[in-house]
Amino acid sequence: MITITAVIKAKSGHEVTMRDALVAVAENVAANEPDTIGFFISQSEEDPCVFTTYERFADKAAMDRHNSSAVVATFFGIAKSILDGEVTLVTSKEVSATMR
Repeated sequence: MITITAVIKAKSGHEVTMRDALVAVAENVAANEPDTIGFFISQSEEDPCVFTTYERFADKAAMDRHNSSAVVATFFGIAKSILDGEVTLVTSKEVSATMR
């Protein structure tokens, strides 16, 4: 399993736009990406401008398909002007997962 953790900070006042853009990606993943095993979005309780995604892919090919998809391009088209700094991305090989 390949994972990506992304920390994304929106400019103040653009939290709803960022959240909606991320949810649109998640909805597309659910409908069209069977090899994207999970796509989780969190919004910080302390700073609602900060979002974290945790993305789980069956393999590198699935990750590459997701990252090169039209919906991800659309997301970055929306996000580009409302980002507060760089997106932090960490790509990893999953070691363990517990799901309930």
